Amino acid sequence: MERISLIPAFKDARGEITDLLENENINAITRITFSKGAVRGNHYHKQTTQWNYLISGRIMLVSQVPGEPMVETVMNPGDFTVTKPHVRHALVGLDDAELLVFTSGPRGGKEYESDTFRLDVPLAAGT
Repeated sequence: MERISLIPAFKDARGEITDLLENENINAITRITFSKGAVRGNHYHKQTTQWNYLISGRIMLVSQVPGEPMVETVMNPGDFTVTKPHVRHALVGLDDAELLVFTSGPRGGKEYESDTFRLDVPLAAGT
């Protein structure tokens, strides 16, 4: 998992324009909601890259590169992270939350499960 710093491309008295992604092939954009304590994920993808943009609330992104220690990252509104192929990940709602996930690879719609590999031992458990 990598945290991405977002820098506005343009800013004036009206507000800011910030590009979340440039020059990426996006196969799906998915809105995910969380109830406080809910856990999603506990899986990895072999081909899919996932960019996560938190709209509201707070979540904990738990990730692990095989053979390395787990990393816990609290995401707040406006935070942007990327989870690359083979990185194990789980998301925990610390509050009620709303997340946008941009994916490159077989991950959206009917292909949802084709590149999702469930973990035998979860990274995170719900409350």
